[in-house]
Amino acid sequence: MFENFFGNRAAAAALENMIESGRIPQTILLAGPEGVGKATLARRFAARLLGHAELIERDDLSRPENLETIAEREKWPADKRNQDPLLFASYPDFVTFAPDGPLQQISIQQMRLLRERAQFKPLKGSRRVFLIDQIDRAGEQAANSLLKTLEEPPAHLILLLTAANLYDLLPTIRSRAVPLYLGPVPDEEMRQFAAERKLDNAERRIALAQGSPGLAVSIDLEAYDRRCEAMLALLETAAGLAPFASWVSYAESPAARAEKLEPLLRTLYSLLSDILQLQYGGGKIRNMHVRQRLAALAGRVSFRWMRKAVAKVDELAELVRRNIQKNIALDALIMELRSGTA
Repeated sequence: MFENFFGNRAAAAALENMIESGRIPQTILLAGPEGVGKATLARRFAARLLGHAELIERDDLSRPENLETIAEREKWPADKRNQDPLLFASYPDFVTFAPDGPLQQISIQQMRLLRERAQFKPLKGSRRVFLIDQIDRAGEQAANSLLKTLEEPPAHLILLLTAANLYDLLPTIRSRAVPLYLGPVPDEEMRQFAAERKLDNAERRIALAQGSPGLAVSIDLEAYDRRCEAMLALLETAAGLAPFASWVSYAESPAARAEKLEPLLRTLYSLLSDILQLQYGGGKIRNMHVRQRLAALAGRVSFRWMRKAVAKVDELAELVRRNIQKNIALDALIMELRSGTA
């Protein structure tokens, strides 16, 4: 239905049916885990409506030139970003709004710009398509600003939204969108995807990606291994398997200072998931290369300790967008968990 799109056939079929019937909702919300193809499917859908697929694909945020643009803007002062809100529009009738700045948020300035540009008539044809990638990263003001557009969208406008979690959105936004859920892609299709993309270390990438083709492509294995080593040191210290000094030696290193908190927390979730798998079975672990150390942790900590660990990591994940101090947050996590070691 959509060329070179892997997995999630039900969602792809639903969009195909919209095109064939000519009954296309003005707001469509694609929800699912990071990297499963939400924005990719949105671009393919837009290309079917507008044509010019080669231009629309230039706005793929994973392309090196777009990653460079996003990274460069993180160094800008806030007032400069506010004066020049981030968007990508290689084809004028398809506009992508993406998270911006060090905290990777959708800003109110972007949503105001969206509302302004939404009034412009299509350059060609009868439609314009706007993609807001990761709308769940919009703050309250930005979300309320978007709501004004959703309440009275121009007849020519189709809004495509992506979100990792539907329930991070305002109920009023959810109620005005047709939701489609995308789930993890099965291993067989992941292997087909990896073969087509000629990915190196394909099996390890598939294991770490957990059904997300985008993650399988984008993961930097060397950087991941550094984060994995760091978060293992944290867990071993928190579980009482290593002295606090072993964590301090990492936390004070130049490599640690360069790391951002959010990818560290994602790695921590992965390791905690593997520990639960080793404790209770039921599936393959992601991090086979450190299985022995994970097994030692699984034998050391209780289910109660694991519940507390996940809850505390959840709290940190909620605070990431408030620019909390990384080292202080991780030190506090260790001390809280160390006191409750089984």
